[in-house]
Amino acid sequence: MAEAMKKRELVKRIAEKMNITQNDAEDVLNSVVDCIKEALKEGERINLKGFGIFEVRDRAAHEGRNPKTGEVIQIAAAKHPAFKVSAQFKNYINDK
Repeated sequence: MAEAMKKRELVKRIAEKMNITQNDAEDVLNSVVDCIKEALKEGERINLKGFGIFEVRDRAAHEGRNPKTGEVIQIAAAKHPAFKVSAQFKNYINDK
């Protein structure tokens, strides 16, 4: 598996693609990420056609085990951010 791209490399690619400075590209990227996080926190769903859907899913309370002791513990209900890839994006990755 390939090494993960770091934020700095993504910023550099955005800057080159948009013909802007890396500082401006970083501002754009930070703004997009902030907007996604804020929308999800407010319960909104973000559908980027051809890319995928960002949403928050509810995870019910359930029992778990402490891996060290094997003790049964209660895990509280929580909201879980999720991303579902679009079929177009899957096809792009798989060269279809």
